[in-house]
Amino acid sequence: MTTYAIQPAAPVTLPIEGTDKVFPVARVFCIGRNYAEHAREMGHDPDREPPFFFMKPANAVTTTGQFPYPPGTSDVHHEMEMIVALAKGGRDIPEDKALDCVYGYGVGLDMTRRDLQGEAKKLGRPWEIGKAFDYAAPCSGLKRAADIGHPVDNRITLDVNGKRRQDSTLNKMIWSVPETIAYISRYFELLPGDIIMSGTPEGVAAVVKGDTLVGEVEGVGRLEVVVV
Repeated sequence: MTTYAIQPAAPVTLPIEGTDKVFPVARVFCIGRNYAEHAREMGHDPDREPPFFFMKPANAVTTTGQFPYPPGTSDVHHEMEMIVALAKGGRDIPEDKALDCVYGYGVGLDMTRRDLQGEAKKLGRPWEIGKAFDYAAPCSGLKRAADIGHPVDNRITLDVNGKRRQDSTLNKMIWSVPETIAYISRYFELLPGDIIMSGTPEGVAAVVKGDTLVGEVEGVGRLEVVVV
C-alpha cells in the first residue's frame, strides 16, 4: 500500500453525458491558430505555419460554470473550442487510425491573459503565464463518440451577454482532429485521459467581470460560464 507524504490532489474529471461515470483528465494539449481567420486576426499568415501546440495543466480544467477573473492582467480573452478526449494513446499514430483513440467530444474555453501572452511573445519567452493559469480551461461534459460519431463540419459559436462573437464551422480547421492526433503523437506518447483543445475560430475578444459566455458546438455540447 502506498503511503503519501502529503494528501494528493483530487483527480480532475469531466462528466460523461448519459452515464454516471466521469472521464479522468491526464494532460491538456492545445493547438494554436488552427483556424485561418483567427490566425489572420492575430497577425499571422496561416498558409506558412506548421501546427504548433502549448499545454495547460489538468487542474486548469473546471466545470463549475464560473470563471474567476485572474490576477495580474487587464485583458483576458475568450477562445471557444471543441475538445477531444482520448481513450487510447500511443506514439506515431497513423492518421487513418487516429480516431480510434477518441473516447468523446465536448466544448471548452481556452481563456487567455492576452496582455501577458503578448509580453511573453515579444521577449521570446514561454506562454504559460498567459495560457496555463488557474481555471483557464472551463469545459462542458463529454459526449461519447460511440453515440455521436466524429464531428466534422458542425457549427461552433460563442455568445457573450447574448451577442454573437464567434461563429464558424469545424471544417474550417487548418489541421483536422486526425491530423492533430497523429502530429502530437510524433513528439509525445499520448495517454488515455489526454484531452486536446482543437483551436478557436476568429472573433476572440476581451471579457469583464459579470459577462455571461455561452458556447456551443452543434451536436456536441453547450457551455455556459459567468465571469466572476
